[in-house]
Amino acid sequence: MTEVTAIDTPADPDKPVVATAEERAAALSRGWIVPAVIGSALMMQTLNATVLSNALPAMARDMGEDPLRLNLAITMYLLAAAVFLPISGWAADKFGAKRIFVLAMALYALSSALCGFADSLMELVGARLLQGAAGAMMAPVGRLVLLRTTPKNELVGAMSVLTMPALLGPVIGPPVGGFIVTFWDWPWIFFMNLPIAAVGLLLVLRFVPNVALQDAKRLDWRGMLLTGVGLACVIFGFENLGRDILPAPAVAGLFFGGLAMLWLYAWHARRTPHAILDLSLFRLNTFQAAVIGGAFMRIAMGATPFMLAMLLQVAFGMTALAAGLLTFVGAAGALIMKTTAPPILRRFGFRRVLIVNAVITGGFFLAYALFRADTPHWVIMLVLLAGGFFRSLQFTSLNGLAYAEIEQDRMSRASTMSAMAQQLIQSVGIGLAATLIHAFTQMAGQDQMTAATISPAFLVIGAITFISLIFYVRLPSNAGDEMNSRS
Repeated sequence: MTEVTAIDTPADPDKPVVATAEERAAALSRGWIVPAVIGSALMMQTLNATVLSNALPAMARDMGEDPLRLNLAITMYLLAAAVFLPISGWAADKFGAKRIFVLAMALYALSSALCGFADSLMELVGARLLQGAAGAMMAPVGRLVLLRTTPKNELVGAMSVLTMPALLGPVIGPPVGGFIVTFWDWPWIFFMNLPIAAVGLLLVLRFVPNVALQDAKRLDWRGMLLTGVGLACVIFGFENLGRDILPAPAVAGLFFGGLAMLWLYAWHARRTPHAILDLSLFRLNTFQAAVIGGAFMRIAMGATPFMLAMLLQVAFGMTALAAGLLTFVGAAGALIMKTTAPPILRRFGFRRVLIVNAVITGGFFLAYALFRADTPHWVIMLVLLAGGFFRSLQFTSLNGLAYAEIEQDRMSRASTMSAMAQQLIQSVGIGLAATLIHAFTQMAGQDQMTAATISPAFLVIGAITFISLIFYVRLPSNAGDEMNSRS
């Protein structure tokens, strides 16, 4: 028998209205509790990512490595996430989204401890691979819980609430990470994940509803192998491009082999009814604009924290704490935007917001190239604050638009595809940033990076963001109106 309960304010005072347990869970999710709890769990990831970017120069000195080599710790995390992301949607359907989310949080905490105990770059990379696999399950499955329990016309607001706690990571990450590596020791940037994970697990178990099991088809192992090897080769190829670590033929072989594997997967997906990645999603204009068009923005988003750490600490000679106190304002601007994004989208619509804001956001990425050692700190903070504000509006819009035409039975596949693309593109952005800095340093005939060799990389990365306009201008004027109650 289905459990029911009376609602406090029935329409007919003489006749109580009853709601099933499923309806009560849906009502709860439409508020702020569930997205806030899931977002608080995801804060662990964003906090770790921003702390690590700011701590890389100090970690490189401690390990006796080149700072550019340490970007391998970031790239390998993203590589593992991209490889394991395709299985996250299937696992959530098969075993339950909440169960997989809790398991991923526990594994993320364990791998964080292993990162803290690492004594060398290779040990750190191994632990980061495990951490990336856990993160691959945590982010998309947490988002999937929200997608399956929230009506479409409330989804933009719910996702804004979801990302607000997650954005606290980038806000407090740079100064906290800077304090730890300046006055303490870098392993604690990983150990601090343990209490966060413990509190997050308690909140998820207490407040997040169980999502009904879906009809999970047989796992596409062949597709998983093709996508995993293909993505790993492409990402590792970007990591070694122009770095003189591997010979040029080996790097070319990585790209050729990776692209060949991905082409074989596309051929395989057309002949497999339940392929692990649903490429037919890209036939939807809104999903295509959000994922492919948004990729050119996400390249800059992935590259910027790494490049700012190199510019402020290595080129300008700032301490990690001083650099963190400057860069945290960018995330503060993003946090402020989360409260204003839904009314902006309701007023102007997705298409207009994405087009105009893409130009503004790209302009701020270009402006970072103008920073100099003698630039007043208040000017740097103002530019980063405004840039974070408009960047957050862009990604909030893209995250909402991606699901505008997705039906409930395809939400897990759409969430998996979107999350995998985001992780892949961010890893490409970091690899591209490191490659550009290395190339400009060699072209200048220098042994170490300087502001003159880092700033041109900001110009290249910023220029790439404008390619996204090609996808936004093709959207109909009413694209995604159902998502923000404009229709």
